[in-house]
Amino acid sequence: MRALLLHVTGVVQGVGFRPFVYRLAVERGLAGWVRNTSEGVFAHVEGDEASVAAFPDAVRELAPPMAVVQSVASEEVSPEGYAAFAIERSESAPEAVTLVSPDIATCDACEAELFDPEDRRYRYPFVNCTNCGPRFTIIADIPYDRPATTMAGFEMCPACSTEYHEPADRRFHAQPDACPACGPRLYLQASPGLADPSSAGLPDPLPEDWRRDPEERPRRRDPGEERARTDALLAAAVGLLERGGVLALKGLGGFQLACDATSEEAVARLRERKRRWGKPLAVMVPDLETARRHCEVSPEEEELLGGTVRPIVLLRRRAGAPPLARGVAGILPEIGVMLPYTPLHHLLLAGADRPLVMTSGNLSEEPIAMENGEAITRLAPIADAFLLHDRGIHSRYDDSVVRVVAERPAMLRRARGYAPFPLPMPGPVPADLLAAGPEQKNTFCLVKSMGDDPAHAFVSQHIGDLENAETLEHFERTLGLYERLFRVSPAAVAHDLHPEYLSTKFAMALGLPKVGVQHHHAHVVSVTAEHGVSSRVPGIAFDGTGYGSDGGIWGGEVLLADWEDFERFAHLREVPMPGGAAVIRRPARMAIGLLAGLDPALLEHPGASALRSRLAEAEEATLLRMIERGVNSPRTSSMGRLFDAVAALAGVRDDALYEGQAAIELEAVMDPRAEGAYAFGVSSPGGPLLLDPLLVIEEVLNDLTDGTPSGTISARFHRAVRDACVHVAVAAAEASGTHIVALAGGVFMNRFLAETVPSALADEGLKPLTHRGLPFNDGAVSFGQAVVASARLHKL
Repeated sequence: MRALLLHVTGVVQGVGFRPFVYRLAVERGLAGWVRNTSEGVFAHVEGDEASVAAFPDAVRELAPPMAVVQSVASEEVSPEGYAAFAIERSESAPEAVTLVSPDIATCDACEAELFDPEDRRYRYPFVNCTNCGPRFTIIADIPYDRPATTMAGFEMCPACSTEYHEPADRRFHAQPDACPACGPRLYLQASPGLADPSSAGLPDPLPEDWRRDPEERPRRRDPGEERARTDALLAAAVGLLERGGVLALKGLGGFQLACDATSEEAVARLRERKRRWGKPLAVMVPDLETARRHCEVSPEEEELLGGTVRPIVLLRRRAGAPPLARGVAGILPEIGVMLPYTPLHHLLLAGADRPLVMTSGNLSEEPIAMENGEAITRLAPIADAFLLHDRGIHSRYDDSVVRVVAERPAMLRRARGYAPFPLPMPGPVPADLLAAGPEQKNTFCLVKSMGDDPAHAFVSQHIGDLENAETLEHFERTLGLYERLFRVSPAAVAHDLHPEYLSTKFAMALGLPKVGVQHHHAHVVSVTAEHGVSSRVPGIAFDGTGYGSDGGIWGGEVLLADWEDFERFAHLREVPMPGGAAVIRRPARMAIGLLAGLDPALLEHPGASALRSRLAEAEEATLLRMIERGVNSPRTSSMGRLFDAVAALAGVRDDALYEGQAAIELEAVMDPRAEGAYAFGVSSPGGPLLLDPLLVIEEVLNDLTDGTPSGTISARFHRAVRDACVHVAVAAAEASGTHIVALAGGVFMNRFLAETVPSALADEGLKPLTHRGLPFNDGAVSFGQAVVASARLHKL
């Protein structure tokens, strides 16, 4: 006889790990026990020597598909003489940490049950098992057991309890396990703002049983009656969608707004009410076949669409595809597509039999609504009806957005399905840390010190733009949840240098030691740290706005950076931003600032006449006076603003309805068949190298004078940016004696640059580093801040 005590760490709770260990032990004739703890999963196994010796490897190699095993430590112990193997009660330790599974899309087995008339969960909107369903969004604390989730108030019926306690069952210890008799249920009510429910296809009045009594408590129900009620309720919701209405439905991490994606009127109505003008909307389709009818789908994109996460995937439109409303994505060549990832989505899509817009349940710039009362209050001006349920949500959770670049997934927004799984910090950290992140596309990063072992970096799900009290409240609530779940008590805080960011002000108010981190330094380090590269390497950080070390507005930066510090090796020539941040929404202003800043004579170039003719009366004169007098006209080296200015000059976009729209549409009109490329000037004025766009802009104006199409101008401009990246990267690599170059910043969200710059650098013998699990945009900044803070604190 031999015995081992195993300690398994990683994502091993909420993924069927204890049932897996139980079955593995029983199959191999071993006795002992397995239990969840706040430190992971522990198991005691005893039996014949060969079976016990092979058990740790079997645990590692045969783990459930949703588990992420980080380590399996084993310790020789004395046999206790157990007669059988058992799952023991979970244990909680105040300071211990274990990882939490993200929410998981409905698995094939549960989807089959959902549409099987012979199954007792037929058409039940909350079907799940150990392989799928809600996880992170329902957890209040660890270890992950039902009493610590929002399912605590739902007492399992005898049938569910039998499954839950049967080791051979797929629902053995599935914490959200439920059925129509005992679990959560749907509710439907008309919006308070809807004067006539019948106009939206709803029964008037709605049946009393469809609306939730706030005092109702979960009780046993007749499954047949409950199914009939659910079907009638869903049919009314589908009818509303078919008539062009807007439906607010409670999802995994908050509310979503749905409408018919093929109806121009429905999409326009949603945009008007939501105040989301211009920005593309995501579309949910029932299956891969439908996705292929509308878009080109590569094998890598297919895997993302149909996998366990099911993010929004940006797909290229298919020529001749069935029409979607133009208002979904405008002129953009890509559409954000996702497949159903909850049973409720499956039922709605099956009933509607058409693509549905599926977008965040909020007014633009606000966090998504999370609970029923909050949603009814906040979304009443948008939705015609609310599809509610009574399973609580502990954390707001937007959909993740992914694109495939060079046959690899590239994150655009990291949220559902990916957070809160941690990134490994590149080594130990001396103490727990908080990095408060930037203002735009905010995430925070909590670092849990693991002693001499590499620390965990918990980068939050996408929080949003920290520009209002509602989003700051979301930030603070989510931070509190992460601190509780992962037992993090920050001893220091990292923050952006911009003094007016809400994230900076939050950090300043904490009373902790502070580490200020320059925005673009954090961008570059967020890439190099993902690759474990601590040495000083060139990093190209191109984005829209970042507070510079000199107090200026940076955004076209080439840094020589390690994890502790950086040197500004090169940057884009600075030009004025007349009106300051107002140019973000008025690219035409930026174009005037660019021309005046590079050479005022360019304003008289015939190629500038079309832009000038489109300006409001006296607008040009006002802008030029502001620049001349230095009134609210800060200078910027931003590559993002250069994209905006070129888009305005080329006649693509004078006014942006959302940040980056002009640059996105400039890429959208690019003609890949066009020949030629513009070229940046490069000079060395005694400090950092200067990337000068004067030659580029002169050629743009010449092409405009010649009547060159905007698609050709776009192609030549994009190639100029690509070539400038390569030129300056080669110079920086030579200066630093390395062949590694990091690429960071929101400009690399541009598909053309993301695909061509790395390959062009590789052709020059350089090794380009890009993000693996974080987005190019500001969603990665908090991780970079955390690594810089750790490096500096190590030095103290």
